[in-house]
Amino acid sequence: MTRPRSASPDLYAAAAAALLVAAAVLVGRYVYTYDDLIVGWPPLLGRWDPHLGPGTPAAVLVAAGVAAYGPAVAARLPWRALLPAAWGTALAWTWSLALIDGWERGVAGRLTTSQEYLSVVDRWHDVPATLRDFNGHILLHSPDNWPAHVAGHPPGATLTYVLLDRIGLGGGGWAGALTITAGATACVAVLVAVRALTGERLARRAAPFLALAPAAVWMGTSADGYFAAVAAWAVALLALAVTRRSPGWAAGSGLLFGLTCYLSYGLTLFAVIAAAVLVLGRRGVRARPVLLAALLAGAAVVPVAFTAAGFDWWEAYRLLVTRYYEGAAGVRPYAYWVWANLACTVLITGLATVAGLRRAGGVLLRRRAGDVRTGGERADGERAGEVRLAFLVAAGLLALLAADLSGMSKAETERIWLPFALWLLAACAFLTRPRGWLTAQAVLALLVNHLVATGW
Repeated sequence: MTRPRSASPDLYAAAAAALLVAAAVLVGRYVYTYDDLIVGWPPLLGRWDPHLGPGTPAAVLVAAGVAAYGPAVAARLPWRALLPAAWGTALAWTWSLALIDGWERGVAGRLTTSQEYLSVVDRWHDVPATLRDFNGHILLHSPDNWPAHVAGHPPGATLTYVLLDRIGLGGGGWAGALTITAGATACVAVLVAVRALTGERLARRAAPFLALAPAAVWMGTSADGYFAAVAAWAVALLALAVTRRSPGWAAGSGLLFGLTCYLSYGLTLFAVIAAAVLVLGRRGVRARPVLLAALLAGAAVVPVAFTAAGFDWWEAYRLLVTRYYEGAAGVRPYAYWVWANLACTVLITGLATVAGLRRAGGVLLRRRAGDVRTGGERADGERAGEVRLAFLVAAGLLALLAADLSGMSKAETERIWLPFALWLLAACAFLTRPRGWLTAQAVLALLVNHLVATGW
């Protein structure tokens, strides 16, 4: 592991991130108006609303338990037990945070508002016909135009909740439960990928931070949490494919990558993270070139199915861009959101992640400068794992920055960027004082959830 160093550089990085958030709040409140930003508590979409709720005691207990015992438990549990433990902890954390707002406002009512997916379930009586006609309802001036979240995503997102309704699990409660349960598996997927690509030690160190992520405030119950899980498992299966040289895992990964692109247009940027995995696993790809064929074959399944059903992804995206600038995006100033979005990222990943990213950057810079650590084969292996993890995290950060600069993510990135945020959290494996940083992560999440009524 990296030699213990002064905490000061980490604290400086965290302080700079805190100042960025403070600047986004102050500029959003006193330089711009609501009509400029169209968010109630800039840079977050929500409103100031100090409150307690039925989930408060559980959230505090989960936070205290993970901060106090998480690093030790993660280091000692057998790997096969650690993964369900991480999932269970993430579930408990997300459910307790959601229930701070109560069952209706925190879970059951989230996906039933007028702009959400469940509001159009009754319009999908004939799924093939609806897919063929989907693009005709994207623009604001089109007849019976889709609500914002439906129009803003490929139909795979809405179809998920339509199918849930068709099997008898209709309504906001079931939709919220599915979204939280699936979303919580994302932390397991990241751990699987990190272990496969960088080694088990680093995955164990990252586990408590992934389970206690501040992002859980929005994972329950934004559909983007479900999208994050699908995308994370696509990367995890690809990591298994290249390290185990398995065409089956590669095909499964491709299938999930294809589905990811039909859940959210912006998640096509996960190609950057996939490319990083292929670079890290290039020996396996060279040894079995069939892995690429299996990956591409799997990735073709969902696009072919939707295209055969009559949905044109490219045309839908073109119409979405028009719809995007017809609405709030046409008003929201790029000059504010291009950096305020990053303040939102601090709030969903926490100050620990900022410190971890600083350390990851240091690892890459030392690697570039040719700083080879001595101390035997084990030390060299640890060093190589750190470089690989830093490279993977850098790919996630690059994808997020591309989304930011595109201008297609102005506001609401606290939920939209959840899929990218999880990969940044893995950088917390570099931190040397995990209990203190975990406490900071928990306090941030609890403060946001108790002081701001988050929404979308």
